[in-house]
Order: sequence, then structure tokens, then C-alpha cells
Amino acid sequence: MSRMAESPIDVLIRWEEAGAAWRTRSLGADRAVVALCACTGEQVDELCSDDPRLLAYLAARPRSDAAAD
Repeated sequence: MSRMAESPIDVLIRWEEAGAAWRTRSLGADRAVVALCACTGEQVDELCSDDPRLLAYLAARPRSDAAAD
């Protein structure tokens, strides 16, 4: 049985639902880097992606503590 890879947006949603935070470190026309942080704010991982859906999502909501449009 093969598993479909989790979308980068799903990763951010899952991260946030677990009580952690994330924030965009860089956002370009074709690539984004997102810091995945512990609930204390310390970065513990990083998400890099060229997924156009993620780029649009981050343009509207650059960090987990920002309200969604």
C-alpha cells in the first residue's frame, strides 16, 4: 500500500493543531521557507517548498498567529 505525501499546508495545520507555532522565514515567487517552532517559539525544524498552493497560503497568512483571510 502506498501513502500519499502530506501537503505542506497540511503539515502547517497539523503543526498548529498540536499547539506549536510556525512563521514564514522567506517567501519568493517560486519558493518558501517556513520555521516550525516549539510552543516556546524556538525553531525546531524547517519546511521548504515550491508548492504554489503553499505560496498563496503564506501570502495570505504568513504565521500561525496571524488571522486567516
